[in-house]
Amino acid sequence: LPDTLRDNITLPASRGPPSSQSEIPASAHPLEARLIAWRQTQDAMKMESLRRAYGIAEPIRRGMELKLVRDGTFRPAVLGGAKAGNVHEDILVLGGRDTEVGWEDVFKGDEFREPPTFHDEMEKRLRMDF
Repeated sequence: LPDTLRDNITLPASRGPPSSQSEIPASAHPLEARLIAWRQTQDAMKMESLRRAYGIAEPIRRGMELKLVRDGTFRPAVLGGAKAGNVHEDILVLGGRDTEVGWEDVFKGDEFREPPTFHDEMEKRLRMDF
């Protein structure tokens, strides 16, 4: 079924991979962009309140932990891949988004696609796919 909120018929929507929470969504619906901007504003306010309460070290530490989790996570496509979400990131993000269920958590869009094998994916990741 077509999703009229994400695929506005009157505006050309760019097709591509699903966007992450930090990016502007690929849909044409203005509410999604406003929600992402609101969430970023809330995160900035919480970081500022942490800085005022505990000093500059606390927001820096949380930012470093979040960066380590985002950069160091590898999940093979056989197990759901990067689209399956990152529980560690959801817990570390201010506000604890581990209890939220988003659209992408339920409908991934590639249920009928055969995932690559683990060995093929590791060869590609290690640049051994000659």
